[in-house]
Amino acid sequence: MTAGTSPATRIAVFDTTLRDGEQSPGCSMNRVEKIRLAHQLQRMNVDVIEAGFPVASPGEWESVHAIASEIRNCSIAGLCRTREADITAAAKALAPAARPRIHVFIATSDIHLEHKLRMSRPEVLRQAVEAVRLAKSLAPEVEFSAEDASRSDYGFLREVVAAVHGAGADVVNIPDTVGYAVPEEYGAIFAALVKDVPGVVLSAHCHNDLGLAVANSLAAVRNGARQVEATINGVGERAGNTALEEFVMALKVRSGNYGFSTRVKTEEITHASHMLASITGIWPQPNKAIVGRNAFAHEAGIHQHGVIKNPLTYEIMTPESVGAGESLLVLGKHSGKHAIESRLEALGIELEPEEIEQVTARFKELADRKKFIYDEDLLALVANAPERRARLIRYQVVSGNALLPTASVELEIDGETRSASAVGNGPLDAALRATDTALGLELELVDYHTRAVTVGKDAQAEVVVRVRYGEMEVTGHAASTDSIEAALKAYLSAVGSARARSEGVAA
Repeated sequence: MTAGTSPATRIAVFDTTLRDGEQSPGCSMNRVEKIRLAHQLQRMNVDVIEAGFPVASPGEWESVHAIASEIRNCSIAGLCRTREADITAAAKALAPAARPRIHVFIATSDIHLEHKLRMSRPEVLRQAVEAVRLAKSLAPEVEFSAEDASRSDYGFLREVVAAVHGAGADVVNIPDTVGYAVPEEYGAIFAALVKDVPGVVLSAHCHNDLGLAVANSLAAVRNGARQVEATINGVGERAGNTALEEFVMALKVRSGNYGFSTRVKTEEITHASHMLASITGIWPQPNKAIVGRNAFAHEAGIHQHGVIKNPLTYEIMTPESVGAGESLLVLGKHSGKHAIESRLEALGIELEPEEIEQVTARFKELADRKKFIYDEDLLALVANAPERRARLIRYQVVSGNALLPTASVELEIDGETRSASAVGNGPLDAALRATDTALGLELELVDYHTRAVTVGKDAQAEVVVRVRYGEMEVTGHAASTDSIEAALKAYLSAVGSARARSEGVAA
């Protein structure tokens, strides 16, 4: 909350990156990754973290339970259908939370009732009320969502909202589930509900199928919504959700227009964006508002001249206001553990002593290859931990436009050294084939992303891979100034996580 801002003028931010955002293809996360991101969301000071859908799987239940156990300064929500089994599973998963919130939903549009639920309006109404009453008996905070609300008959939607509000729902969410609404009509729904159901606290949850998610969320706020549901980088099903960073900064930059604010620490936005991208391997497009690489870049001469004279000529917010200040050349090969720890603390990262030792060792290896270590390099070292139980000792690749690509690898697996060679369609393919042979595993590379962490020819390459191992899909991360080495380490990281998970070890 900003100085002088009362709760009546504050909009609650409900972050659903770990639930709706994770449903975006390629964005699934394991328990450790979810907990790490949840801690960052807590540092950002969001009001609610939707940790997952507890009944979906034992692993999902464990993730929600772990987040509920560790996060103390935000409400922790678990999503469930209007079914007793879902609600009781959510209540148990959320039990350790300081402020647990059970979030129940059922569709209210006729198209969903007829084709998906095969239920009548009275049946939906009864089930919604019963679910809210049960949830309220198990948790202090209950939220109800009317799925596909923007395409629902208003008369029925109003009846459902009034009924669940009367049954004890603390917040009633009006989702634009398929991104169909436009700002004028979406805002009108909120204005009507505020008038017709006095005292109800309304929430907006918008999808971006027409590119209007943020605009619709702002229209909802202008017309009475007091909570907005969003995701970091706008990730989510299909075209994604309301981008948290865009919504929050719109309210902040145009505070005179809207008269509302959030309690989000906007200086943590860029760090959250980078963390999510490094976990999933899906980076925002360069021209993405607020967090894109070019968001504060100026190439045109006229723009550059103006920014030099006064940044306000072409920047409506400062890079520092969203944590996107320039990287600092503060560390090099002579820097020690205490300097590294101090810089990490300045970046908002606190590590255990043994973790500092590990990062320092990797820092020294990198410093032997680079003259300067940027903040982004340091963040990559923290994000990309060494591979689990499978270590790359060395590799060699012979390749060229007139040569058959050939690779040899030497690995250490559970203390045993293994070597293998293979040919492939290119140097990376050959190296990965050799790795498969050395591992003795049948693996499928599902996805592969790489990017330069910093500028310059000696920049680290950060690689994120997604590997299918049996019925599991897992993600691995690594960074190195050698892109093939980074790819092999990321591959081994994924394999180690898959093996650990299959053996019941926390990944």
